[in-house]
Amino acid sequence: MRVKICGITQADQAVAIADLGATALGFICVSSSPRYLEPQQIQQISSQLPPSVHRIGVFVNATLEQIKNTVTLGHLTGIQLHGNEDPSFCQTLSQQLPQIELIKAFRVRTPETLNTIHAYQNSVHTLLLDAYHPHQFGGTGQTLNWQDLISFEPPLPWFLAGGLTPDNIQQALEHLSPQGIDLSSGVELKPGDKDLEKVRRLFQRLQRLGRCTFSQYP
Repeated sequence: MRVKICGITQADQAVAIADLGATALGFICVSSSPRYLEPQQIQQISSQLPPSVHRIGVFVNATLEQIKNTVTLGHLTGIQLHGNEDPSFCQTLSQQLPQIELIKAFRVRTPETLNTIHAYQNSVHTLLLDAYHPHQFGGTGQTLNWQDLISFEPPLPWFLAGGLTPDNIQQALEHLSPQGIDLSSGVELKPGDKDLEKVRRLFQRLQRLGRCTFSQYP
């Protein structure tokens, strides 16, 4: 199972989290976020990570040029679109950056939200399901209604996000079988400042559950 720790802002924490077992690290590329990093800052952190660790930039309604420039400058291996990007935009981006993993996030407000996912199956590589918040696009600490996802059978691999912590991960994975999990606020002291003890506890829980971490995306 892939484990992505998002909202990384500090190089020493990024290296430590990778050493603990994270298969992907997420960098927030939204200037209004308290976890925002400039592309040059992302590059400085990326250069210290093992090549096996995926480096994902998180964007909200950015332009194609903004995304492409950040991917190049930040040495990213993946893009997570967390805004209102439509399938056509995703298709164009995927064509222009064919070697980059494209993740489309969906903020699940009601079970009907899941019906919109199939329109993206030919334009992205991976899905991410997050909790809905009327004013924030992610990192809210709110959990999804896992019961709504029990019969969820998406056409693509998917990450479970939304309020996951070391303390509720077992319950989440008893209900669901995502190919990956994504945590941010659930392993933080404050926005952008990760709690390495919580991250360590997360991987201990995953190990006890037999959910070894590995990268599914080349």
